[in-house]
Amino acid sequence: MSNMAPLSVRVTSDERQILEAAASQANTNLSDFIRRKAVEAAEMEVLNGRIVTIPAADWEKFEAWAKSSPKPLPGLRRLAASRPVWQD
Repeated sequence: MSNMAPLSVRVTSDERQILEAAASQANTNLSDFIRRKAVEAAEMEVLNGRIVTIPAADWEKFEAWAKSSPKPLPGLRRLAASRPVWQD
């Protein structure tokens, strides 16, 4: 784990106590416990940000939109036809 970067977090003594108890219960040290739980929480946060919920009442409207013909976007067409700056 040589590519680890330090991360400092301030917690109250009560928070530290519960974190230490949880780490002990998980048979790991405090640092590994906090790192693992923080990464799990971050992954869930990122995943939840990618989920789109469409209410049942709006489903038919969404399907009609998804099946409709795309609107012409002249700006996008020009952009697609232009040469990328990294190829100049």
